[in-house]
Amino acid sequence: MALTDLSLRTLKPVAGKQVTYTDRSLKGFGVRVGKSGAMTYVLVVGANRKRIKLGDVGVLKLAEARAAARVKLAEKQLGIHQHTTAPTYNDALETFLKVKEQEHGCKPRTLRDYKRLLTRHGFGLDKLDRITPNDVQGKLDKLAKTPSEQAHAYSAYQIFFKFAFRRHYLDRHPMERMEPKKPRPSRKRILSFDELKRVWNACDGAFGDIIKLCILLGQRRSEIAQVEQAWVEGDELSFPASVAKNRVGWRVPLEPMALEIIRSRFTNSPYLFPARKTWRQKSSVYNAWGKDKPKLDEKAQVFGWVIHDLRRSFQTHLTSLGVPENVSDRLMNHITGAKQGTLGVYQHYDYASEKREAMMKWKTHLSSLLATDQ
Repeated sequence: MALTDLSLRTLKPVAGKQVTYTDRSLKGFGVRVGKSGAMTYVLVVGANRKRIKLGDVGVLKLAEARAAARVKLAEKQLGIHQHTTAPTYNDALETFLKVKEQEHGCKPRTLRDYKRLLTRHGFGLDKLDRITPNDVQGKLDKLAKTPSEQAHAYSAYQIFFKFAFRRHYLDRHPMERMEPKKPRPSRKRILSFDELKRVWNACDGAFGDIIKLCILLGQRRSEIAQVEQAWVEGDELSFPASVAKNRVGWRVPLEPMALEIIRSRFTNSPYLFPARKTWRQKSSVYNAWGKDKPKLDEKAQVFGWVIHDLRRSFQTHLTSLGVPENVSDRLMNHITGAKQGTLGVYQHYDYASEKREAMMKWKTHLSSLLATDQ
């Protein structure tokens, strides 16, 4: 049929399917009518009948869409432009995650972070080569009130789009001129002994036990949440390299208070802190931080702290009790200057007795603190 401004008004949808009305005056040009009646200008080119969307009817005039179609046909014949077959963002993300999963040195936690960030702040079914710098900047601007999430999303975008560029999904990296997001200043919050006591006394349930172990052992919250029964070896907790930030396994001596909490968590699950709900298949271990932490704050009446501050408080208070820094570093699996260079190659003393002495000193101090009146 000959497409005219008048004939466009007569085009009707076909029940249950999309239909394309082709223009008699320009090969490959037409109007595609969806099931809902929405109409778009399209151009079908090439032996494989590739369909190119030109724009929506009502946004573009018929003459404008026909002119755009002629330009694309001319470019194709002259070899000026070849329409790309870039994958959708979701398809490229699926490939990216599969490659990262097989990549040596990519930890499970890093892979989970990539998946969470690039899915939550992703571009869905958009073609990868249609994602502009403004699109990416718009996503990042929406995270301005959560600077940590914004910085993490920026880093994940950079790695993902660099991967896509090297795979020839893109001709240009959409973030090539963007300035990196400034990281937040390092936190310096130390919980006082009084605050630690109030937090401890407010703890209950699985989350409460995780917090108590963070206070007692000085480990990261994710490391405590992932603890398995098999990691408990007598009166020591053996963390495998797979959960370590530095990819080095380490052992932590367990004093009686910590050991009692850990043994009370033994169930049929291999984990001490299994996820409350596993049907979503998002996590196999505890992950309800955002739900339980505010409740603990309110109950303890201690505010303005994050769980990682317990780790900083642990090392600071150990130092105040006379524990050498190199001993507390080994308890927390920190790699310091003393473990780098040739000394790191030849020095393998594990400081087991010193670590145990430090943990008993910390336990004794906490016990006396908790025994005092409010």
